Amino acid sequence: MKNKTMKYKMLVVDMDDTLLTDDHEISNENKEMLLKAQEMGVYVVLASGRPTSAMIEYAKELQCDVNNSYMISFNGSTITDLKEDEVLFEHSLTKEQIHSIYDFSKENNTHIITYLDGKIISETSSEYIDIESTITGLEHIIVPSFKNFVTTSAVKCLLLEEPTYLKTVEPILKNAMPDLSVCMSKPFFLEAAPNGVDKGAAVQIVAEKLNIHQSEIIAIGNAGNDLTMVQYAGLGVWVDNVDAELREFGDVVVASNNDHGVAEVVRRFILG
Repeated sequence: MKNKTMKYKMLVVDMDDTLLTDDHEISNENKEMLLKAQEMGVYVVLASGRPTSAMIEYAKELQCDVNNSYMISFNGSTITDLKEDEVLFEHSLTKEQIHSIYDFSKENNTHIITYLDGKIISETSSEYIDIESTITGLEHIIVPSFKNFVTTSAVKCLLLEEPTYLKTVEPILKNAMPDLSVCMSKPFFLEAAPNGVDKGAAVQIVAEKLNIHQSEIIAIGNAGNDLTMVQYAGLGVWVDNVDAELREFGDVVVASNNDHGVAEVVRRFILG
């Protein structure tokens, strides 16, 4: 990597509903601009709630691996060194925490999933679990007893339900379990991870590893689980399809995920 004089040295990009179109693809415009940014010496870091395995092909498509970058998965619970193909950082929920979240989900009438051995685990089926399985490409295993099956740590849990109802559950979960990091990643996905684990904290770890100052970072997102990194970055950017209540917390709003908002950021703030 080269070009030490530029203002921005790292571009952190959320995937679903930010980098990816609604068809879960990287547009040619976004890809072209992200490749140009890397040619100029900017590290491109994908940061998603997705499991690591559901991100890696996108990272390789953008050549983040050959450009010695990192990848943030599971909403900040895992950081992968793409050049070395090894986990730099991982922080998981304990079995006891997972079981407590399960009890909470039952009391509050939501579905719950976690991730073990590259599979989605739940007791129930739901259209929202089907969406997660489709997005991630992970097999969904329905088990007779969630607690009996999940006997180890796991990086996160997801509570899933109809968006209007799930939004009312979010503050209840935050109050009931202050030892968790809780956020919405989609209107029907409520994420629960270990306390202190979020995209902003993970971006800080990567930045320190690369000796990049906070002011030299751009972060782009669209949802509640992106808020910490958008606020941490020197330039916090929302795509136009951002959740309405978050709009005021960014520095800039660009075009939507379907209109190549990420490419607009590169043109305006890196190439410009």
